Amino acid sequence: MGCFFSKKSKRKSSEKDERTPTTTTVDTTTATSNAVPLGNNTDEQPKQYSWDKREKVDPKDYMLTGLKDVTVGRLPGKLNGQQFVIQDCENCNIFVFDHSATITIDDCVNCRIVLGPIKGSVFFRDCKDIKCVVACQQFRTRDCKKMEVFLCCATQPIIESSTGVKFGCFQYFYPELAFHFKDAGLSIFNNNWSNIHDFTPVSGETNWSLLPEASAVVDVIPNPDRESEFKSVRISTDPTRSIVPLTKGGRRKDSEESCLFVFFAGEYTTANARKLIDEAAAKGFVLIQTKEVSMRPEDVKRVFQHSAEDLVDCVTKGPVIALELNGAGVVDACRIIADEVFSGTKVFVSDNKNSSSRDVDNFFNFADMQMGL
Repeated sequence: MGCFFSKKSKRKSSEKDERTPTTTTVDTTTATSNAVPLGNNTDEQPKQYSWDKREKVDPKDYMLTGLKDVTVGRLPGKLNGQQFVIQDCENCNIFVFDHSATITIDDCVNCRIVLGPIKGSVFFRDCKDIKCVVACQQFRTRDCKKMEVFLCCATQPIIESSTGVKFGCFQYFYPELAFHFKDAGLSIFNNNWSNIHDFTPVSGETNWSLLPEASAVVDVIPNPDRESEFKSVRISTDPTRSIVPLTKGGRRKDSEESCLFVFFAGEYTTANARKLIDEAAAKGFVLIQTKEVSMRPEDVKRVFQHSAEDLVDCVTKGPVIALELNGAGVVDACRIIADEVFSGTKVFVSDNKNSSSRDVDNFFNFADMQMGL
């Protein structure tokens, strides 16, 4: 980890050598009047460099290694986007309530792990019997066995030489989590948790699967002990409070009718999307998938077709947030919600159930291509 090394001690040592006078025999009667300051003059301040002023970083603050039967981790504000390493831990509850650059987890057995948003990749290697909650840009496993992962991943999750890996949608909340997502550059609406790529498939065998739809984080990862250092963190594993919307993902849809609902950039776009999810859930509809993506005017014409003319100017203000909702009668219900709840907001809603499937396919195929999925 490049951030762990400082040039301070080496520079101080060399400066000290330069200031230390060498032992020389001189004629003191003539040298006194011509004396030259030898560098230890108190009037002369050593030159300060930018790396001299940096706070020292202790690698041990960014590692958990060789632990057993303990509850450990990091509180909010302790990592601040640095790299982190977890290795050789057994039967531990590990909570990292902060955002980080990358995290590697090596040779861990029978551990429960919660990781705050990771700007880059999280990489599990040679691990077994792991239950975890993870939010990241990239998710990878190699040589792992028996994992249960509640995941938010901006790209396609990858497993390699791994077996018995089960995936569910991210479900977690703590007060700083929304800020940590922002600091890590992750969108809560870009979650490809069920779109798994297996680098090493075995004919006739399944190395990964989706967790049952009713699976809950609290059933497999207990909250921190009240006596632990994490007792002050207000955690919720209630799916309705999760920062990341709970989506059905790649599971079979309950109905053939889906609706595309799109919010355009504005001051309350995220709040409006959450409001729609609550309104739809109250009426019994299911959230299948979401995406937050930027669009160009030419993209609008291709994706929204007949409705494009009214929407071209809207996409210049920032990314759009799109949601696919599913259930019998969902298109009519969404149009009513748009009129009654979002009457002053620019939105796109599928016109009718005959064209709604095409709307969904057009948008999410475009979004996946934009994101390289």
